[in-house]
Amino acid sequence: MNFLSHFYFERFATNPERIVGGLLPDLLKNADKSFMLKPRQYEDELLDNPLLEQLYIGWNRHIEVDRLFHNSPYFFHHTHQLKLKIQSSLVGLPIRPSFMAHIALELLLDHILTQNKAVSIDKFYAALTHVDEDAMRKFLKINQLDDIPKFEKFYHQFIEWEYIYDYAQVEKIAGALFNICKRLWQFEVSSEQRQLLTEQLISYLHTEMADYQEIYQYIQYELVDFN
Repeated sequence: MNFLSHFYFERFATNPERIVGGLLPDLLKNADKSFMLKPRQYEDELLDNPLLEQLYIGWNRHIEVDRLFHNSPYFFHHTHQLKLKIQSSLVGLPIRPSFMAHIALELLLDHILTQNKAVSIDKFYAALTHVDEDAMRKFLKINQLDDIPKFEKFYHQFIEWEYIYDYAQVEKIAGALFNICKRLWQFEVSSEQRQLLTEQLISYLHTEMADYQEIYQYIQYELVDFN
């Protein structure tokens, strides 16, 4: 799932460390694809500090949310249907339609959360701003991250860019999707392709995603007894 969907499951947390812990896996991946942590190897040390514990809890819940989402019938159904819906807008491009469908589903779900006021983007950024950065730095150090300054630079840029606000406007999602794909493939996209993808996403959103609550209810239920 994407940033706002992960935030959704931590939105009632009483401290920003829990929230940011739930965002860290994706933040690290966006900062550098080689940044891979294995916090369970350092569990005793992380549980010895209240703030580190909250970061660790958020991290583990993130991993579990993604596991549940990516193995759900909901995910398989909608990624398949989205792939069929959008593949005509990707003709001539190196982008795998299955990859684009996967990311498109996640961004559409984030969009729906904003439209239904299920999450507050202001509060999302407030948590990122108010997290104890010394604790976060210690969390990364314990987990043997080899370039903490690089991550911290990205982290502050991520807050400054505020591009998550764009997810509230479905018309901007096509551009975001193509930008994500440019991290993996080199290509140029025409305005016609961008417009076609936008129209396809809007159509799919309005005709096929009235069931969006099912996936959140399913994951929320599965998280009740998760430690």
